[in-house]
Amino acid sequence: MAGGRQRPPAKSCLAVAGHVGALGSDRWRVYAPAMASEEILVDARGHRCPVPTLRLRRALEAAPAGTRVRLLADDPLARIDVPHFATQVGAQVLEQSDADGALSFLVARV
Repeated sequence: MAGGRQRPPAKSCLAVAGHVGALGSDRWRVYAPAMASEEILVDARGHRCPVPTLRLRRALEAAPAGTRVRLLADDPLARIDVPHFATQVGAQVLEQSDADGALSFLVARV
């Protein structure tokens, strides 16, 4: 594989789209709070795989270490993609919940 990166299992949308790698490798920018203790909200409801995870990635890339990002998504594949993505980039899923079809993930950049 190019660049020595490993791809996630085929059931992940990220594997199909080819969006796996270390944080900081993409060209996108997201404006984040200046303090690492603040929580960034990424609302990706209404978008399908791989958009929620890509938006999470952009937010984490722009944030300093220790920042927490809350992702809201309603795509069922986010249950698979978000934890897998966090593992791939060294982030930590602190909380995951499902209420009325809306998924919420709290992810910390470490």
